[in-house]
Amino acid sequence: MTARNAFYAQSGGVTAVINATACGVIETARAHPERIGTVYAGRHGILGALHEALIDTAGESAETIAALRHTPAGAFGSARYKLKGLEENRAEYERLIDVFRAHDIGYFFYNGGGDSQDTAHKVSQLGEAMGYPIQCIGVPKTVDNDLPVTDTCPGFGSVAKYIAVATREAGLDVASMAETSTKVFILETMGRHAGWIAAASALAREGEGDPPHVILLPEVPLDEQRFLDRVRESVERFGYCVVVVSEGVKTADGQFLADQGTRDAFGHVQLGGVAPTVAAMVKNQLGYKYHYAIADYLQRAARHIASATDVEQAYALGKAAVELAIAGEDAVMPTIVRESDSPYRWHIGRVPLAEVANVEARMPAEYIDESGLFVTESCLRYLRPLIAGEDYPPYRNGLPDYARLAGRMVEKRLPAFGA
Repeated sequence: MTARNAFYAQSGGVTAVINATACGVIETARAHPERIGTVYAGRHGILGALHEALIDTAGESAETIAALRHTPAGAFGSARYKLKGLEENRAEYERLIDVFRAHDIGYFFYNGGGDSQDTAHKVSQLGEAMGYPIQCIGVPKTVDNDLPVTDTCPGFGSVAKYIAVATREAGLDVASMAETSTKVFILETMGRHAGWIAAASALAREGEGDPPHVILLPEVPLDEQRFLDRVRESVERFGYCVVVVSEGVKTADGQFLADQGTRDAFGHVQLGGVAPTVAAMVKNQLGYKYHYAIADYLQRAARHIASATDVEQAYALGKAAVELAIAGEDAVMPTIVRESDSPYRWHIGRVPLAEVANVEARMPAEYIDESGLFVTESCLRYLRPLIAGEDYPPYRNGLPDYARLAGRMVEKRLPAFGA
């Protein structure tokens, strides 16, 4: 069988370990030159295919590709760009096939969340309809941990570790000053519809009175009075209260507390600022002095404190994606299958893209306690192994030493898109 080239793209919000997946894809492809020629990476994700902006990863040394494993963010550039339905915007999909044909690309590895898995699925369908042989493999990635079927998503374990550490450290700070200063500290995390990241803060608690004292989740509509009562109780019992709130928390009528009135490229409501909203609630109703922090990009960029489990799984899924393609699979996504909690054991599985495209996995009811303001022990059993282990990057001059790509671009062969 003649070797064909591959196209790899990173999609959506990046993570501390998405480049570890890229490393797994590229290193595994290089180990099979009889099947895969060159791996081209899209400059800024799927936009790289639409605009024929392809990075030739063959121009990167083995050492640089290996260094991707400990480098955060999207080394090739990512993008929030949602391709619409096939019939709604067929021209974009046909453009992808035209670019693939021009560069003899027979493998498409799309590294992203539910929207990205939907795109990979549609490209597979169109390739078949147009008679162009293209094997499309979705590769899971999302800090929100909201892809179905897979036990967890690369990127989540490291964010969970960061938030748990931040909660413990900030909690110690607040406790030491609470007598004469701040009584309530509020940490805002990512999580639009699924509260996995906020829930992970519970891992910081070791004994009664330890923070966090309250966790606000998108799965539970905010009961303002119950929340305020819990805050007051925590301050009276422990001297202070640490609240962790997901950006996607909603009111009883289903409105986002942090709705900014705008939408992102995927059509999602643009969120931000739930922490100051909650802080104002505490100040106005209880009168406590407060501070808040919004973890924002810091939580997903923190490779220096990444989970070793997360790094290992991110790489393994990139490797598995290539192995599935070489085995002749199409329109599938490799998954993590949990075998046991303690000791933590897992293996790689697979799922058809049709079963994960545009589907969100939220926290199950049994992971949320009766009050709706904290999580259960079964949730903690699920979370603990995902933050296990340290995988520190190398340091140089006191700072992490991350990969820097040459980024050699491939010569274009087609007219500009839309020209």
